[in-house]
Amino acid sequence: MSEALLSARNLAVRFGGVLAVDDVSFDVRRGEVFTLIGPNGAGKTTVFNLISRIYAPTSGSLAFEGQPLGDVAPHRIATLGIARTFQNIELFEHATVLQNLLIGRHVHRGSSLWRELVFTPSVRAAERATRRKVEEVIDFLDLQHYRDTMVAGLPYGVRKVVELARALATEPKLLLLDEPSSGLNVEETGDMAFWIQDIRDDLGITVLMVEHDMSLVSRVSDRVLAMNQGQVLALGTPAEVQGHPGVIEAYLGAADDASSLRRPEP
Repeated sequence: MSEALLSARNLAVRFGGVLAVDDVSFDVRRGEVFTLIGPNGAGKTTVFNLISRIYAPTSGSLAFEGQPLGDVAPHRIATLGIARTFQNIELFEHATVLQNLLIGRHVHRGSSLWRELVFTPSVRAAERATRRKVEEVIDFLDLQHYRDTMVAGLPYGVRKVVELARALATEPKLLLLDEPSSGLNVEETGDMAFWIQDIRDDLGITVLMVEHDMSLVSRVSDRVLAMNQGQVLALGTPAEVQGHPGVIEAYLGAADDASSLRRPEP
């Protein structure tokens, strides 16, 4: 069994009188795609925000590679090897695709201000390495046609891939994907599944995903954690979780969500 890259123990978050996350524990193993599912308001994105240190837990703990995350500042999370995309795309719209990816590499810049100003040989070498890495990501996600295009002029589906590319440019060990298929059509969702599988298999990056599209979940996930009202309902393979009585009951309140639990056609 693979070692745990990320461990959550007894996480709880309270906002006023609302317990948004209630005693949630899980491990994300190195080299897997681990997916959080559940109805709207189940607490999935709140868990993401805890890992990103946007929120601090009311109780419980998180550890990444054995290191507690409780005292890590939010702006330091990326330096540990954790990258994230958002349900609502967060890009610099008046910059090109290339420039957005170069911004993603900023986490690896370690030279001093005076070296940057003088543009010393070490800074030039670092700049060349940064450019090579960004071009590798552009090639990996087939973004060559868009590299010099302003983000504001791109279709929504391409923007989703650009945000994924910027996260990959940080060279993460753990990639957090917040509803990667949101707003995508069937063909684009199929492409996203392809990218996620290649990110795990070819790049060796562990993926933690929040997703509603059960066809995508079933296609790419190694394990699934189902949540409802802030609590864990079930943990297992996609087929095991989809057939769990508690998960089925949690989705029955919304016809669209209930129908999404049906397994995709082979």
